[in-house]
Amino acid sequence: MAAPRTRVTQRMIADMAGVSQSTVSLVLNGKATGERRIPVATRDRVLEAIRDTTYVANPVARSLARRSNDLIGVFTYEPAFPSGAADFYTPLLTGIESAAEGIAADLLVFTSTPVVDGRRRLFHEGNRLRLADGCVLLGREMDPDELGQLLDTGYPFVAVGRRDAAEGRVPYVGVDYAAATRDLARRALRLGHERFGLIRLPLNAEASRDRRDGIRSALADGGIDVDDGLVEAEMSSNSTVVQAWEAVRASEPSIVFVEDPVHGDALFSYLAQTGVHVPEQISVIVLGEHSHARDRAIDVTRLSAPRIELGARAVAILAERIAAAQNGHDPGAVHELLPCQIIAGSTLTAPPAQHLIA
Repeated sequence: MAAPRTRVTQRMIADMAGVSQSTVSLVLNGKATGERRIPVATRDRVLEAIRDTTYVANPVARSLARRSNDLIGVFTYEPAFPSGAADFYTPLLTGIESAAEGIAADLLVFTSTPVVDGRRRLFHEGNRLRLADGCVLLGREMDPDELGQLLDTGYPFVAVGRRDAAEGRVPYVGVDYAAATRDLARRALRLGHERFGLIRLPLNAEASRDRRDGIRSALADGGIDVDDGLVEAEMSSNSTVVQAWEAVRASEPSIVFVEDPVHGDALFSYLAQTGVHVPEQISVIVLGEHSHARDRAIDVTRLSAPRIELGARAVAILAERIAAAQNGHDPGAVHELLPCQIIAGSTLTAPPAQHLIA
C-alpha cells in the first residue's frame, strides 16, 4: 500500500524558497506586483518551489501556482435550459463545451444570480464570477451598465453577439446579420418586390436592430422610400402572430420578413389555414432557423447563423484574453462578426401580378 502523500503548505514552500509565508501568499494570489512588488527573482524562486512540489500539491495549490483555475464561466441573461430556449442556447453551449474541452478547461455555469425585471443580474451580493478565470456572456439582450461595470473591474470576458455598450469597448464575437439580411432584401428587390413587411421581436438588442437595418439599407440603396416601402409589426407578450400579420397585411406587402423562426412557423400555419399560398401570393423570409431540423411542407428561405462556431470562437477569444490578463497585458476590445449563411429555400419568388391577399 502506497504511503500517504504529504499535503504541501505555504509554510513548506516558504522554507524551500527561503522567503516569508506572506511572500508566498502574495505570489499565489497574483499580488506580487504594484505597491507590494516582489523582486522577479524572488517570485521565480517561489514558483519554482511550487513546481517542484506539484506532485503532492492539491489541485487548488497547482492552479494558484499558475494563477489559473482552468475554469471558464458561462453566464446567461435568460434561463438557458427550458425547452423554449433550447433552439437559441443549445448550439451555442455545444460550441462552448467543445472548445473548452480542447483547451482542457472546465465549465462553470452561473445560475444563482437574482432575476430583476425578468433578467438575470451579473452583480449581486453573492457574486461568484471570480471562481472562473473568465466568462462567456450569453443573451439576446444584455444590461449595458453591467457590461461597463464589468469592463472597469478588468475581469476577462467575451460577449456573444454584437454589443454597442460602453462606447464600443465590450469584447464580442457575433453574427453579421446586417449584411445577410441586406443581401436577402436586395434579392427581393431584384425580383421586383417594392412593398415589404417585417414582423419583429420586441427587443432593442443589437441583432434585432441589425436585421431591421439590413432591410432598410437595401431599400434605401434601391431608391425606395423606407417609410413608405416597409411596414413593421412588433411582437409583444400580449400579441399574436395573427395580429402582427393583420397589421402588416393592411399595407398590402408582396413580401414579409419574420425575425423569429417560431413566429415564422406560426405564420406559415396560419397562412395555410386561411388559404394564402406561399410564395405564389406572398413571399416569406425568416431571419433565423431552428437548431434542429424540422419537417416542413416547404423549404423556407431563411438565415442560418453559425451558432456552434460562435460558441467555440467565444471560448478561443476568452482564452486569449485570460492569458493576456495573467501576463499583465491589455488585450483591448475584440470585435468579430462571423458570416451568416443564406438558405435559398423556396419561399422567395417574384411578386404576383396583383396583390392577391389584399
